[in-house]
Amino acid sequence: MTMNERKTIDLEQGWEFMQKGITKLKNILEGLPEPQFSSEDYMMLYTYPFPYDIVLLHVTIYNMCTQKPPHDYSQQLYDKYRESFEEYITSTVLPSIREKHDEFMLRELVKRWANHKVMVRWLSRFFHYLDRYFIARRSLPPLNEVGLTCFRDLVYLELNGKVRDAVISLIDQEREGEQIDRALLKNVLDIFVEIGMGQMDHYENDFEDAMLKDTAAYYSRKASNWILEDSCPDYMLKAEECLKREKDRVSHYLHSSSEPKLLEKVQHELLSVYANQLLEKEHSGCHALLRDDKVEDLSRMFRLFSKIPKGLDPVSNIFKQHVTAEGTALVKQAEDAASNKKVCFYYGCFLLQFILFYFLICCIIAEKRDVVGLQEQVFVRKVIELHDKYLAYVNDCFQNHTLFHKSLKEAFEVFCNKGVAGSSSAELLATFCDNILKKGGSEKLSDEAIEETLEKVVKLLAYISDKDLFAEFYRKKLARRLLFDKSANDDHERSILTKLKQQCGGQFTSKMEGMVTDLTLARENQTSFEEYLSNNSNANPGIDLTVTVLTTGFWPSYKSFDLNLPAEMVKCVEVFREFYQTKTKHRKLTWIYSLGTCNLLGKFETRNTELIVTTYQASALLLFNSSDRLSYSEIMTQLNLTDDDVVRLLHSLSCANSPDKMRRIKIPLPPVDEKKKVIEDVDKDRRYAIDASIVRIMKSRKVLGHQQLVLECVEQLGRMFKPDFKAIKKRIEDLITRDYLERDKTNPNMFRYLA
Repeated sequence: MTMNERKTIDLEQGWEFMQKGITKLKNILEGLPEPQFSSEDYMMLYTYPFPYDIVLLHVTIYNMCTQKPPHDYSQQLYDKYRESFEEYITSTVLPSIREKHDEFMLRELVKRWANHKVMVRWLSRFFHYLDRYFIARRSLPPLNEVGLTCFRDLVYLELNGKVRDAVISLIDQEREGEQIDRALLKNVLDIFVEIGMGQMDHYENDFEDAMLKDTAAYYSRKASNWILEDSCPDYMLKAEECLKREKDRVSHYLHSSSEPKLLEKVQHELLSVYANQLLEKEHSGCHALLRDDKVEDLSRMFRLFSKIPKGLDPVSNIFKQHVTAEGTALVKQAEDAASNKKVCFYYGCFLLQFILFYFLICCIIAEKRDVVGLQEQVFVRKVIELHDKYLAYVNDCFQNHTLFHKSLKEAFEVFCNKGVAGSSSAELLATFCDNILKKGGSEKLSDEAIEETLEKVVKLLAYISDKDLFAEFYRKKLARRLLFDKSANDDHERSILTKLKQQCGGQFTSKMEGMVTDLTLARENQTSFEEYLSNNSNANPGIDLTVTVLTTGFWPSYKSFDLNLPAEMVKCVEVFREFYQTKTKHRKLTWIYSLGTCNLLGKFETRNTELIVTTYQASALLLFNSSDRLSYSEIMTQLNLTDDDVVRLLHSLSCANSPDKMRRIKIPLPPVDEKKKVIEDVDKDRRYAIDASIVRIMKSRKVLGHQQLVLECVEQLGRMFKPDFKAIKKRIEDLITRDYLERDKTNPNMFRYLA
């Protein structure tokens, strides 16, 4: 029979036939005896020969949809498709679910939902022609969506509240330690997701919101008891375990999108609500954990509180307070030790002054300086150890978090800028470095330990506001190490300069690097001088002479007096000047006699003794080659020195003594306190720096208010020192008088730059 000759099928007849196939499918789903559709049967729908009943279902639908109007029953079949689900759900599915409760209801629901999806899949295949043509042309919901919507409207909307409550009840049971069927919960919650057909509205609104409220209430009850009963570490252990279990729930049956919301609820109730109370627990809070070095508990605290908004702020503040207190205690300890040494020293001086006279008092002074120096070394070493300890906390316990680096920095800035026993932190650090780097220093370390220690010192320098003061003290001590051959290792000297350069910039170390370079060139220059002497028989200074030529701008400023040199030394100076002029005629030599040393052979009645003295001392002693007795005024006149210098000079020589067996003695000058001059030099440099900063700012801005000018100046200079507001104001006034700036005529707090 051709297509044109086929018999017209009316609606009732066709649907009666379709009902047979649908009934067969329902029987299969209900577990009633019925031959099932095999996958092979279904595949044969598209091959020949067709299984008779399946083929007729498809052919019937096809024919009823392709008959000429008014016998095209596409719309009616579309409606019948929906009615099939509605009838089955109403008559069979709903009653079977309603008669069960709690977990049994959930199991029945899961079973019915699984069956419903099977029914939708098969009926959609029976009515496939509708999906391909009729629905597509009319823009109607597809068959699969219609089938799922029926279950949603008739089953889900009625039962989702009961289902939700049953699921939450099971979750709470599990939280209390009971075993539950996690697979069942996973299948139930999948219904909330799948029923949304691509949207999460039903899962979120019908289940998740209530589940989150229940979670908050549950942990609120728990926390209110734990906070009273448990120590801070015990409480945190419980909180961490709860969070772990909630994440585990998500992985087993909750939807993944619930994880951040769920954890936020738990964190809020267990941590945010009780944060201050937990951290401030008297015997077990954050202060106690830091005090008792509870590294594992501190790590847990960081992990927990990093998850809540601003949760790390109070932890980092307590950390800062603790480190500040520890450092301040070190300062006080060092101050007390220095104070005790001072009392002992002066008492000793009183007992000995009638016995040992000035020379022995000088020895006591030197001893006192050694004791204080040792105390300074101990203090700096303890500060380094403190920094090592809490930097490890920052890196390990607090996972290198910037907030804790900031707290560590601010804490060390508080006590590292206090100073000890009248010595600034800048001086203490410079002295500490000097002891490490000079020969015979109190710090006996391996090369590796020296490098490590220098690295740590430079890190401490970052906390000191007066970096320029450190630079000047360090430069003074570096000069003495270099000039008097006191440096233990050139590599270490260069290494710390590299570290300082990385920390503070090239300008910070440029003069120091120049000093090291000068010494290298000076050694080469001395070799050339010795070759010059060997090649010029007339150029003979008469004595062994070593000259170190320095570049003025690199080195600290030294007093340069017109000392009247002895004739022996005058010839040395003339010979070297002639040599130096052969190398360059554009550089002027200025002789710094205060830095010179001489080895003299003293011929005494009992023995000859080699004397190691300064150039000043040597000049004074050589006067006695031509005179047995000289007055004070004669010595001062012949040497052309000031009264203070002659007093120091003669005291050192008159008090010098040595045991009988000594063949070689060193006669030091009494030490001069250079601290005052260093501070004066730094203050002078700061005035220049402030002037330069103000001029730079005003040159670029042209017009600027007083407050803004001060703030920008502080910001520019902050890397080297912390300028005082009064000092800046004073420099502004000075620049106005020198016509670099002027005040605005209408606003005295506004300045203008004068080109």
